[in-house]
Amino acid sequence: MTEHRAKTYPRLTHPLVRDTRDEPLRRASREEALDRAATGLRRNRDAFGLLSCARATNETHYVAQKFARVVMGTNNVDFSERACHAPSVAGLSAVFGSGGATSSYEELEHTDVIVLWGSDARPAHPVFFQHVLKGIRGGARMYAVDPRRTSTARWADGWLGLNVGSDIALAHAIGREIIHAGLANEAFIGRATSGFEEYRALVEPWTLSLAQKVTGVPASAVRELAHTYARADRAQLCWSLGVTEHRGGTDNVRALINLSLLTGHIGRRGSGLQPLSGQDNVQGGLDMGAVPHRLPGFQDILDQGARLRFESAWGTAVPPHYGLNMTEMFEEMESGTLRAVHCLGGNPARSQPDGARTVRRLKALDFLVVQDIHLTETAELADVVLPGTAGRVESEGTTTNGERRVQRVRKAVEPPGEARDDVGILCELARRLGHEWKYPDAEAVWNEVRSLSPAHHGMTYERLERHHGIQWPCPDVDGIEPPFLHGRLWQTDPAERGRLAPFGIVRHDPPIDLTDEQYPIRLTTGQRLSSRNTVVRGGSSVSDLRRGECVELCPEDAERHGVVVGEKVRISSRRGSVLAPVWIDTALRPGLAFMTLRLPDEVDTDRPTAGAPCPIAGTTEFRATAIRIDKLPVVTYVG
Repeated sequence: MTEHRAKTYPRLTHPLVRDTRDEPLRRASREEALDRAATGLRRNRDAFGLLSCARATNETHYVAQKFARVVMGTNNVDFSERACHAPSVAGLSAVFGSGGATSSYEELEHTDVIVLWGSDARPAHPVFFQHVLKGIRGGARMYAVDPRRTSTARWADGWLGLNVGSDIALAHAIGREIIHAGLANEAFIGRATSGFEEYRALVEPWTLSLAQKVTGVPASAVRELAHTYARADRAQLCWSLGVTEHRGGTDNVRALINLSLLTGHIGRRGSGLQPLSGQDNVQGGLDMGAVPHRLPGFQDILDQGARLRFESAWGTAVPPHYGLNMTEMFEEMESGTLRAVHCLGGNPARSQPDGARTVRRLKALDFLVVQDIHLTETAELADVVLPGTAGRVESEGTTTNGERRVQRVRKAVEPPGEARDDVGILCELARRLGHEWKYPDAEAVWNEVRSLSPAHHGMTYERLERHHGIQWPCPDVDGIEPPFLHGRLWQTDPAERGRLAPFGIVRHDPPIDLTDEQYPIRLTTGQRLSSRNTVVRGGSSVSDLRRGECVELCPEDAERHGVVVGEKVRISSRRGSVLAPVWIDTALRPGLAFMTLRLPDEVDTDRPTAGAPCPIAGTTEFRATAIRIDKLPVVTYVG
């Protein structure tokens, strides 16, 4: 196949400003750039939104959301990785009150059953997958639920190759089989949950035969997974973007949580729920309040007591209502209601669905500030560009991984040129807008977090270093909590047990982009080991593992279309078309194609994918697009 070179992005080493919209960015002093940024934000104080980024430290996330709420007076703050993790947070929060994984990675090594649903964890989450392998070697049975027979599925005892978008149907069928086989944990259900009878009625129609018809999974495989999961003493149910990046992503998550409630696989060592996000510090952004509906420590904005604590510490009122999430912010840009944005580290011009429309919306803003380490597509549209630091190597602070473990990161090198620490940049802007924030170092920011978030109170820098990271909640400076959450659900005293965990009444709703004679192939998307959804490269090198973007087809479909490996074809959907070379993958079934997302310097896969958002979490449908494959005409050159 042809060698591909991914687009590279120059490192930002000095501030840039734009004198008029018709002129290019030019170099400016730090003082001029900060003054211009403050002036533009002040002018739009009542129409402002802030976007943080998962690559930021916890301390940066905290100061960023504080800047939005205190300086700009708005809860319009979100992080640019909403696409990957927001449905998991929404689903877990609705059931348990907090949006983090309920178990530690180490517990995977001591469980009996591991279900990986919609997750090709081996290439996408290699650190996590090492714990899965240790569990398998220790005797755990592993099941992979995925439309593709992925490299992860090769390690599984069973692969359930469901039709794209039929996750709820399959989960309901598993639930019904557990109930009818008498394997439901009735004692746990009666003590710790609510809504079971309504759930029983919901799943009753989903017989094994109906599930086979809708999902494409053999009835025997559905029955085996149901019985194995329910009979296990300990079981872990894990999922990733294959579950969340759907129009019904939050409902998909609720359907999986239902299975843990049905069997009591929650709140015990070795039994739990493990969502896998697509970026490194997504959990930290949520925990630090860089979202429109939560304050740091996952405290609800609508909780008056929580607001009063922050108002007392910050010396200002916190708006008593939810702000706009990222999807809603972009809608408000189009209407003109949102006129200014501070984008800290993300690249929405590339990561948002419908890139051309996103660029038009960003260009329509009255004022755009970008704070980043690279001159990305979004930075190229900005009025002011402020060079920041690479959080994990050029800043002090902390991050939070997928198992809720807060860990120290340490400054290894100085940032180049005039690049400055992100917290310092935000404090400089705050000062120009009337707020004097004195943080001598990252630890001072973290101590403010600890003073306001009970879940983080016991995590001093010294303890984080000594224990090589601590999982939240850690309310006590002298103790460490169990690695699993929601053990309260097993308490016999109702007062200690607290809020019951509700079953989710969610219904199967097939993808809106249906296949037909004109668009007979289902395109699903995902990640490969050598690429990420919103990859930004600062150097000129390309991974030796990359073969360039391509459309992967099964051998039968390739033969049917008369195409071979390396041949360029046109991939068309109801939204648009792109050209890409063919790759043949025996892991795919007939009628299913696969591509990665948003590598527009190679193939702009975003163009044909369906863009319907999840109404609860705002996550876009990237996983279920109807397409057709057309051979390109042969061009003959004469002379």
